[in-house]
Amino acid sequence: MSDTPVSEPTPAREPEQTPPNASSSQSPSTEPTGNATNAPTAATPPDGGDAGVGGEHSQGDSANRNRRRRGSRGGRNRSRPAGARPDGEFDGEGGEGGESSGPNGAIADSPNRAPERPQAGAPSATAVRPQIGDSRPAPVVAGGATAVEPSDSGSSAPGEGSKNSRRRRGGRGRGQGSQGGQGSQGGQGSQGAQGGQGSQGGQGGQGQNSQSQGGGSKGGGRSGQQRQGSSNQRGGRSQNQRPVEAILGGGGPELDEETLERRKGRERNGRPVGRYLMTVSVRPEATQIAVLEGRNLIEHFVSKPADDVAQIHGNIYLGKVQNVLPGMEAAFVDISTPKNAVLYRGDVQFDAEEIEGGGAARIEQILRAKQPIICQVTKNPIAHKGARLTQEVSLPGRFVVLIPNSSTYGISKRLADDERRRLRSILDKVKPPQHGVIVRTAAEGVTSDEISADVRRLLSQWEQIESRAASVQAPALLYREPDMALRVIREEFNDDYRGVIIDDPVLFGEVHDYVSSISPALADRVQYYDRSLEPLSIFERHHVHEQLHKALDRKVWLPSGGSLIIEHTEALTVVDVNTGKNVGSSNLEETVYRNNLEAAVEIAKQLRLRDVGGIIVIDFIDMEIRQNRDDVIRVFRDALARDKTRTQVFDISELGLVEMTRKRIGEGLLESFAAGCPDCEGRGVRIDGSLLG
Repeated sequence: MSDTPVSEPTPAREPEQTPPNASSSQSPSTEPTGNATNAPTAATPPDGGDAGVGGEHSQGDSANRNRRRRGSRGGRNRSRPAGARPDGEFDGEGGEGGESSGPNGAIADSPNRAPERPQAGAPSATAVRPQIGDSRPAPVVAGGATAVEPSDSGSSAPGEGSKNSRRRRGGRGRGQGSQGGQGSQGGQGSQGAQGGQGSQGGQGGQGQNSQSQGGGSKGGGRSGQQRQGSSNQRGGRSQNQRPVEAILGGGGPELDEETLERRKGRERNGRPVGRYLMTVSVRPEATQIAVLEGRNLIEHFVSKPADDVAQIHGNIYLGKVQNVLPGMEAAFVDISTPKNAVLYRGDVQFDAEEIEGGGAARIEQILRAKQPIICQVTKNPIAHKGARLTQEVSLPGRFVVLIPNSSTYGISKRLADDERRRLRSILDKVKPPQHGVIVRTAAEGVTSDEISADVRRLLSQWEQIESRAASVQAPALLYREPDMALRVIREEFNDDYRGVIIDDPVLFGEVHDYVSSISPALADRVQYYDRSLEPLSIFERHHVHEQLHKALDRKVWLPSGGSLIIEHTEALTVVDVNTGKNVGSSNLEETVYRNNLEAAVEIAKQLRLRDVGGIIVIDFIDMEIRQNRDDVIRVFRDALARDKTRTQVFDISELGLVEMTRKRIGEGLLESFAAGCPDCEGRGVRIDGSLLG
């Protein structure tokens, strides 16, 4: 034990320079910054109160000297009572870890010590033979001797992990590293070996990056970075491979002049004639598509650019099952979206012969956690609900829909019986044996070669999806549906449209090429609206703006003076019918009956325009005569027949209520233009907190 009083400052001795080829038996008195297991002990500060920077000890502190360090290997660094070591050297106090120190507070070397790391700018320490438990072997230098790499850890400030160090092999790695002054110069270096709090016992053992946490050793952080880097490389291979895009056009057969002339549609004075008109407005924030019947707005779509979170309907994913809920008969699947998607038991595809229980197998017998599955989105995520999935994948084309690995076989019921028989004979020839095919309404009048080309295009698309699924890791996007404009044109555009007007040159070129490949007779109906030459925008020119403002209002006026009030709730949408200014002329029953007939037609139009889905309750005005109630529900169903979205309507009850459902795919028109109010959180009212005390 040193004779220097605690209160007297003792300067540190300058380290002696040792040649690189010095023998490991030499033990000059040096001042290292630390070793593989213990943090360094600096010289006594001028105030004389600390043995190291941040750590306190006194000459009479024997409790710390008699403490055995937990986690040591074979008892090599076990604390011993004050006295001689086995090699005859005096065992003094070098902090709380029981390291020996010289008269000036410097740690004495021994043959069993791990390599020392000198301070930055200081001469290299004595070469020491590597020992068991060292964090890394000493590098080989000229002459065959091993030397210690210099480290700049001596310049690290308290609270920082020791640079170029790693967690000691065999250590627990549960500590907090040098965070909060417990690092290499925090005065608790040897306690780091006990709890993993030293310069090499940081959070790297937990696989966390110690640099971002401000604690632990850089060695552990480097290991975390290496693992993260390799993971990013694996993920990079998945991300670099772009998802499969829809094959739009190309490969179609050449049509003769007679067929093209027949498919051109009606014209008047050299201009195309049709019932509908589609206008497309492209802006940096969104692309809007308006469909007009005559001059009336009947459908409106909003698509935001690169929206792979909210508008994912039709996308195909390689998902990873997160958990299976037998009580809900559903499974939650990770498809790389903020909320996990849900897959119900009825949408699961499996081979009954491979599953115990056959066709009546439960979902927990079919799916398991972490299982990768190919699935397709059938409903976009809405509010706090995730997307809905199915394993029955379908690839839509212009004339047919391909259902891979299925025996589905069908033709649209909207076609006439003669046309259905003709298409059935064509489908028998072109249908792949291992896949299912459904013929769409747009296939009316097309040739066998066109249907065959469409099937081949979809088969090539499915092969690309299967190839990508085999080369990526779940979760990953395998197939992305095309942009909204191309998707709407693929589903809707035919000779009933008198034109498609687009105000963006790039999108105009894409749409024109697509229409030229699938319906060359209608390619001249795709027109470009030059905004630089027109005084009004495309929506103002066709009176879309004013109708759009009315579609976002909660109140809708009827021609006779009545009104509709449309309210959205969490569970359903409510429509209230009022007579308003309609006072009638003969009697109350006739007035109510006429008002309800107008309301039935307008409600069907508003549901389609606003894209309202889910449960809908309509409160018609009470009618006493049952025949009047039947007439109103008949008119309402006829008006809904124009809507391609599936609906189900029940009869009017005695209270005049109509319950119905409409398939919900997206959030609706109102949600596309609006955001939740941060003050009332969508309730529409603000609570006066002063009245609550």
